[in-house]
Amino acid sequence: MGVEVSVEGLTKSFGSQNIWRDVTFTLPSGEVNALLGPSGTGKSVFLKTLIGLLHPEQGSVIIDGTDITLCSAKELYEIRKLFGVLFQDGALFGSMSLYDNIAFPLREHTKKKEDEVRRIVMEKVEMVGLLGAEDKLPGEISGGMRKRAGLARALVLDPQIILCDEPDSGLDPVRTAYISQLLIDINATIDATILIVTHNINIARTIPDNIGMLFRKELVMFGPREQLLTSEQPVVKQFLSGDRFGPIGMSEEKDEAVAAAEAAMQAAGISGGGTKDDFTEIIPQVQPNPGMPERKASVRHRERVLEMLPTFTPNVQDAILRSIAQEDEIKAQNRGEMAQAHAATVAAPAVALGKSAPDYAGDDAVTQSWAVAPGLVDGPTEEYEVPNEGGRHSSTEIPDNRS
Repeated sequence: MGVEVSVEGLTKSFGSQNIWRDVTFTLPSGEVNALLGPSGTGKSVFLKTLIGLLHPEQGSVIIDGTDITLCSAKELYEIRKLFGVLFQDGALFGSMSLYDNIAFPLREHTKKKEDEVRRIVMEKVEMVGLLGAEDKLPGEISGGMRKRAGLARALVLDPQIILCDEPDSGLDPVRTAYISQLLIDINATIDATILIVTHNINIARTIPDNIGMLFRKELVMFGPREQLLTSEQPVVKQFLSGDRFGPIGMSEEKDEAVAAAEAAMQAAGISGGGTKDDFTEIIPQVQPNPGMPERKASVRHRERVLEMLPTFTPNVQDAILRSIAQEDEIKAQNRGEMAQAHAATVAAPAVALGKSAPDYAGDDAVTQSWAVAPGLVDGPTEEYEVPNEGGRHSSTEIPDNRS
């Protein structure tokens, strides 16, 4: 399972320029998280601080119980083995083939034999859709392919923490959707803690369990995705909608004269160019592909958020409960479709062999494959008491998939 990452009072500067100050939040074990913020707010600097490439002026970064701001170089080297990092531009070695780039962490940090290295590398190459391109140099492929090769390299050590610096940059919308799905499938498979830095609002709406946002050198908020997506804070609403009218300007500190002029244009009905999407309408979170295990992190996240529910405003509570209902509906639908697919698979060979479907379904091999198919049997349910807007309590029944 992925490990918890906790930052407290983190402050970073370059000389007299303060990047961010007093940043405090926790990435829960195994959950998927996103960090948003305008360009230049230090999101990439934050990732480099998490892995100890940059040292903060104040605060702590506690990973698996170790504060990396205080540990020795040897301890930091061991802690870094927990990480897989997808850099913004892929950060591949230009003189190495994709295969050798992806194999590099295995050769550097393990004593595996070359045949085992090849098995792992080719598994990751296939996972990111680069089969047939493994012998090419980074300069011979597109930016999107380099990004996918960088992701394969980040995964070869089966990391417990995965940091992704703008995984969608250089990718078209279709490849972005594939990368997003891949991250969810990876989380379902190895239960790694994931932090995604992104400007892509669609990724932020559909992928993470939790979202944070940096602005003007501070953490605006961090919590369940529904909390940020339903926020009434002007900076959050402006960033989500992509509108030029609001606190965010071309430079981080918007000039008062510019702000006044834009306010006048807005009052006159002139558009700021943003989308008119209703972000309070929560889009269902992306689920693992059929055949993948259910995300253990989603179960833990649900339990944690339901415990916190009374601390949220009524609109956030409502959004969270609607999200839970949507997720349960999607899971039930997926289980039904998988059951139908398995029934069809069992029945077809039975007809071909002149057997009845029930007889063939009793075959040991078929019975075994049916038994290991994930998510076909509903688990027990538990009742959670959640407050409604009037302060009264109602009971919501939520499937418990921990088994």
